[in-house]
Amino acid sequence: MSPSQESVYPDYETETSQTSKLIKKFKETPFVPIGMAGFTAVVAYGLYKLKHRGDKKLSLHLIHMRVAAQGFAVGALTCGVLYSMFREYVVKPKE
Repeated sequence: MSPSQESVYPDYETETSQTSKLIKKFKETPFVPIGMAGFTAVVAYGLYKLKHRGDKKLSLHLIHMRVAAQGFAVGALTCGVLYSMFREYVVKPKE
């Protein structure tokens, strides 16, 4: 390929930084990373509390932590969908 030819993917080559892609994605859908962070926090808290669960059975503790982590993730995704619907239908951008 000679240097005088144009690139096939000009948009891809202008934003090759992973950080810029992550920031762009975070601005488009801010609740997905929040949901992922919350899920991770609930799992980390559950693992920490695993040692101090008292007389509660292990399986019951794991079920409660799974439900809490899934609830946080689904709640964040639901808020994200509502936010995007609000942006698209209520606050209409200039066309």
